[in-house]
Amino acid sequence: MRVFLLALAMQFAGAAWAQSEAQQQQQRQAEQPGNNAPVWRDVKAGEKNFTTIKGRETEVLVQPPARFPGQNVTATAGEAWRKFRNGPVTFYGGLLVTVIAVVILGFYFWKGPVKLHDRPSGRLIRRFSTLEQVVHWSAAISFCVLGISGLIMLFGKYLLLPVIGYTLFAWLTALGKNLHNFIAPLFIVSVIAMIFMWLRDNLPKSYDWMWFGKAWAFFARGEHIPSGRFNAGEKAWFWGGVILLSVIVSWSGIILLFPNFDQTRAVMQDAWIWHASAALLYIAISFGHIYMGTIGVEGAYGNMRTGYTDETWAKEHHDLWYKEVKSASRAPAAGAVPAGAPHMKEKT
Repeated sequence: MRVFLLALAMQFAGAAWAQSEAQQQQQRQAEQPGNNAPVWRDVKAGEKNFTTIKGRETEVLVQPPARFPGQNVTATAGEAWRKFRNGPVTFYGGLLVTVIAVVILGFYFWKGPVKLHDRPSGRLIRRFSTLEQVVHWSAAISFCVLGISGLIMLFGKYLLLPVIGYTLFAWLTALGKNLHNFIAPLFIVSVIAMIFMWLRDNLPKSYDWMWFGKAWAFFARGEHIPSGRFNAGEKAWFWGGVILLSVIVSWSGIILLFPNFDQTRAVMQDAWIWHASAALLYIAISFGHIYMGTIGVEGAYGNMRTGYTDETWAKEHHDLWYKEVKSASRAPAAGAVPAGAPHMKEKT
């Protein structure tokens, strides 16, 4: 009998407490709209709740405490990630991209492009095949779309939102997000094709060290440096950018692009840090590659646009490759051109 009375008393006490809590909650909503501090205190206590959706972390509303690099205060993992995203990643990443862009522009206005020493000969050599052009431009265009859309999503609220307003900014970021998600697979496929296509030509050679030693003389005075089909700077871009950074941004991007693979929130937060950090470094370094392939070196852009280069350009910038091409294109005694020899033609 005593046990029954005790259980009945506890039941009434629990009901009274629940009713009191409900009344306090209603009063708080009336006096302080949006103040659900007691509810979130219970959530942060770590007690799991019931959910009809099954999966990892589906019953967890708030992540446990965590601390990202450079943070002195421990907060929930989501809040710590947000502060790291809007703090060091945004600040230092933005600073890196801005400084590299300013330095390259300043160098261009100071020195101008690297020009040819001799006049173009009018004789053209096949430098890139049609397949190489298609693969390169697919990777280049998709990279630019991904880079611009990523910069908009990361820095747009600081730079664009105050200028264009919420409506246009919302439309622009939504467009950027969709382009980013759907263009990414094209970039990944193009990079894989590029790696298989140009791996052999980008293997390090002993003469590449000479290029690094005389790089400043090349940019400042246009001094000739012997190199093969790709010089040491282009090889460094291939191994550091096309391979290393592409692997990082692609792998982390796939984790973010397909959250239905049952990743935890912590895994996706770490993937975002890797993705954004590598992407910002990738963009900054790409400025140098884009500069050299467009306005930084006279005649360089036409090589990839048309697939052909002038003999004079080849001799001054890639003389070792030029000698290989000339040697392969010399007709034997019978007068036939060896199979697969680079094609040469007169400029019309």
